Amino acid sequence: MAKNITPRKENYSQWYLDVISAGKLADYAPVKGCMVIRPSGFAIWEAMQARLDRMFKETGHVNAYFPLLIPKHFMEKEAEHVEGFSPECAVVTHGGGKELEEPLMIRPTSETVIGHMYSQWIQSYRDLPVLINQWCNVSALGDADKIVFENFRIPLAGRAYGP
Repeated sequence: MAKNITPRKENYSQWYLDVISAGKLADYAPVKGCMVIRPSGFAIWEAMQARLDRMFKETGHVNAYFPLLIPKHFMEKEAEHVEGFSPECAVVTHGGGKELEEPLMIRPTSETVIGHMYSQWIQSYRDLPVLINQWCNVSALGDADKIVFENFRIPLAGRAYGP
């Protein structure tokens, strides 16, 4: 057994961080709240992703990719639907040396942009089902002092969207 690993039953969160560190699976990046997935951690992710990708495809899902940046009003609309919603997102206000007409947010999830695109693609029941999976980075600026469990568990989120 590795030294200096907190017993899981004693403190699950600390045990998890200790295992990640001792196993050299991930490390802290120079940007607070960000992480680097090291080669051994990424190898684990690739094996999980390959298996999940096969499982999704067996159900008829296909892979697609949606943008990392979303208009700020997408998140404001989300806040109208969920009481107490407070997105912990990075906001982009300038591009090419110029202020943007509307700030962009690095999406914490893809639901808002996928919902928007589905509203463009689905006009009637004849357009259903839409079975899409997306492998992508996710970002939330929550507890920036730890390698967050969610970040390592789903470093490149795979989520199947559809019925």
